[in-house]
Amino acid sequence: MWALGGAIFYGLSNIFEEFLVSERPMYEVIGQLAFYGMFINGTQAGIFDRGSFRTAVWNSAVGGYLTGYTLILTLFYSLAPLMYRLSSAAFFNLSLLTANFWGAAIGTKVFGLTIYKLYPPALVLIIFGHIVYFMAESVLGEAKKPWLGENQEKGVSGVGTARLQTERGGFLGSGRGKGWSGKIASLEEGVGNARRHGDAMDGTPGPGVV
Repeated sequence: MWALGGAIFYGLSNIFEEFLVSERPMYEVIGQLAFYGMFINGTQAGIFDRGSFRTAVWNSAVGGYLTGYTLILTLFYSLAPLMYRLSSAAFFNLSLLTANFWGAAIGTKVFGLTIYKLYPPALVLIIFGHIVYFMAESVLGEAKKPWLGENQEKGVSGVGTARLQTERGGFLGSGRGKGWSGKIASLEEGVGNARRHGDAMDGTPGPGVV
């Protein structure tokens, strides 16, 4: 039950973070996440891990593992908001199904563990599922957030956002499930938006697409 509850709340937190990074700058969201997470994790460790701290073996090897783990988590949580902007929390959560690949690689090479025979075909099927998941996307795909308006005017114009792409003459996708016909329609719509943008800026026709 604890594992199920943790998975549910982790997924919900990712959805909430996707909402935040679509409307606020990434540095602001990451900074607030790190600040409050420091107190929450410190409280949890003080309550549940006091015994482990007392009995743990502290040496250079353990220090190296902790340092590497901390650096990797820092990189992970710094890049995760960018994925929320480029895709969605749903895709991010599905992608975590392949995260144990790195655990399996480290486990076999460093700790001498063995991989269960069904793991390789399962990993291949998961990767194939991700490919199928994204094949039906429009040009902007899940980067276009429905709660930000048709032209993403309610969102922040930052790295990876659909609004930044549209402001630069990008393409306004119109959701999932449209296949190649949806991509062509989105391309045509993007060309029209780019030309209208040029007209509004200097009264001359916008640039064409080569």
